[in-house]
Amino acid sequence: MASSSTEFTLCRLQPGHVDLPMLRKIYQGNVRLELAEEARAGVLASQETVTRIVESGKVVYGINTGFGKLAQTRIPAERLAELQRNLVLSHSVGIGKDLADNVVRLVMATKVLSLSRGHSGIRIEVIDALITLFNAGVYPCIPEKGSVGASGDLAPLAHLSLMLIGEGQVTAKGEKMSATEGLTIAGLKPFELGPKEGLALLNGTQVSTSLALSGLFEAERVFSAGLVAGALSLEAIKGSVKPLDSRIHEARGQTGQISVAAALSTLLAGSDIVTSHADCGRVQDPYSIRCVPQVMGACLDNLHHAARILRIEANAASDNPLVFSENGDVISGGNFHAEPVAFAADIIALAIAEIGAISERRMALLLDTGLSGLPPFLVNDGGVNSGFMIAQVTAAALASENKSLAHPGSVDSLPTSANQEDHVSMATYAARRLGDMCFNTSVVVGIEAMAAAQGIDFHRPLQSSATLENEMKAIRKKVAFLEKDRLMAPDVEMMRLWASREHWPAAIEALLPSFA
Repeated sequence: MASSSTEFTLCRLQPGHVDLPMLRKIYQGNVRLELAEEARAGVLASQETVTRIVESGKVVYGINTGFGKLAQTRIPAERLAELQRNLVLSHSVGIGKDLADNVVRLVMATKVLSLSRGHSGIRIEVIDALITLFNAGVYPCIPEKGSVGASGDLAPLAHLSLMLIGEGQVTAKGEKMSATEGLTIAGLKPFELGPKEGLALLNGTQVSTSLALSGLFEAERVFSAGLVAGALSLEAIKGSVKPLDSRIHEARGQTGQISVAAALSTLLAGSDIVTSHADCGRVQDPYSIRCVPQVMGACLDNLHHAARILRIEANAASDNPLVFSENGDVISGGNFHAEPVAFAADIIALAIAEIGAISERRMALLLDTGLSGLPPFLVNDGGVNSGFMIAQVTAAALASENKSLAHPGSVDSLPTSANQEDHVSMATYAARRLGDMCFNTSVVVGIEAMAAAQGIDFHRPLQSSATLENEMKAIRKKVAFLEKDRLMAPDVEMMRLWASREHWPAAIEALLPSFA
């Protein structure tokens, strides 16, 4: 937990209206949550509707029945609290390493958003407890594996819910401890869950959505790094800027392509390297250089589409059944099915894989003296020195690994719950694998940028544009020019960090999804 001297940004959660910039802030940390006051009336109304149903003795699924295949089993009123507790305990079957804190923050915040839409029948005190725990830096330990992304992220959300009933483990102050200890830090006591509350906590797409948002935010960084690396590679081989002519891209009309070409032109503006070979007669570069606007523009369009879907889902009421307090209806549906999230995650995966694939090809181009005009493997005294030869092998290995990881998760399904839940989305895996893919691509792009910087240094004293020279300085702060062979693994890791950073030149940041 952060010290009291840390300055926090207040994020006021207006259910249904939280935008991507706020979700990014929650992911990055140093925020406190506050529920918009106007949301409370709807929460109270839906909880009162559930209370009236229980008092009337009417049988309604999810309130006084069993769950899934046991939906026909009526539960007496005196056992409803036991039902909800057992639901949380029995569904806490996740496995694997715990989700990272930045993902858990998104899970907690989006769960609050969903419950606060006024369709879940849960007490406002439970929602307030989630906010209090978030603000105290007490995060539930949620295993990463065990959800098929339909009927909600049942297992991982059960592990979140354990915390509220004083079971399971949490992290606080950088340490793992029992949930009761964590509740004490936040000034809370364990809850006895009321009718429907356990089900409302467990049903929903918040884990798959949060993992997909994490993948989106990391993909934005490797996309940005890929554009900078591509521009540096173009400079290193003294490539043609004619393919960036806006008339080419306007003639096709693809939005992302037009935007990427314009951004690259801005990055290269004022480059002495560009003007030094203006009359060289170079007509066509390989596709990995010439078609950057087309490939990266398509990636950008995919990221924008996925961002729109995920922003909607982060604000969604996705548990089941849903309470409509205006007329007292409780309707069982399927908003917990995470197919929109699965598709969005698969689209992001395709973009991540392609960013790395084209980057690796540019890296290979830089090493080929017949195509690049640079020293073989970007090092003097070749033969004695291997230069960047095996760094490119690492890039190829990771780009190839991403091809397998990019296989769509959404096309898979295995029935669960005795075939009651006979088609599932696999959204949680689809979203979870994005982290590994972004790691791989950040390495690939980082290696390319390091190699491109080496190539540019062979052209000195010629200077690139002011923007790209700033990137050169940033790279040289992390890795030195390769005079002769040295241990390169630390350089690769430093360049992975370069490619994973948060802030990029303004021309690139303007491209990224930022809509409300």
